[in-house]
Amino acid sequence: MSEAVVRLSVFLGLLGVLLLAETLWPRRQRALPRFGRWLTNFSIVILDTIAVRALGALTAVGTALWASETGTGLLNQFSAPVWLTFAVAVIILDLSIYVQHWAIHKIPFLWRFHKIHHADRDFDVTTALRFHPVEIILSMLYKCAVVWALGPSVLAVIIFEVILNGMAMFNHANLKLPLWLDRLLRILIVTPDMHRVHHSVHPVETNSNYGFNLSVWDRLFKTYTAQPRDGHDDMTIGLSQYQDTAPARLDWVLFIPFRRE
Repeated sequence: MSEAVVRLSVFLGLLGVLLLAETLWPRRQRALPRFGRWLTNFSIVILDTIAVRALGALTAVGTALWASETGTGLLNQFSAPVWLTFAVAVIILDLSIYVQHWAIHKIPFLWRFHKIHHADRDFDVTTALRFHPVEIILSMLYKCAVVWALGPSVLAVIIFEVILNGMAMFNHANLKLPLWLDRLLRILIVTPDMHRVHHSVHPVETNSNYGFNLSVWDRLFKTYTAQPRDGHDDMTIGLSQYQDTAPARLDWVLFIPFRRE
């Protein structure tokens, strides 16, 4: 099976499972009707896919293949067991996504595009799909640069991409986990309750919990917030200046980064 088929199969399968789980065990009541939001968020992921396809071979997997063939990258300079280089690659790639996410919040130009993700007034699995096409392109270029410098195997990159996409959907899910399970899971990975804090309307909470997969980075770099100050049931999701129905519209999502604040 090709890389694209594997990734699409995992994506659709996990998306279906999480959509069903959200319906059966929701964590919060919705602020807006599903249809409009979901139509917009699913439309965005289609546009993002087209944008990535336009890059051709300039993808993380394509860069890993080129690095492997040319011996480029840090890991290609050492002789080590395959399992060790694989583990190191996945961990460093995960750290690079944490750093990228932190930087996106700190650099105004990048935040202009990332804020459409945060402007979503509800928090569910479709929020994980809601990234502006410009951000997706810039993110892919960043990942290509990291892969070029690191030199991970093609398999490591494919598996990391699958894990990253899957974990992003999981920790954005409007899913009610038992508190004991949430506490146990977040020792290692980012849970929905942990990441929901990152989507709080309060800036101090928005600027915390940057991890998408491993939870250790937020604790290590002191950007961890355990719980929202307003509680999960009463906290306001989104950005304070966009507490209306506009963020559910596709035209708003695509053009708001280019409007003057």
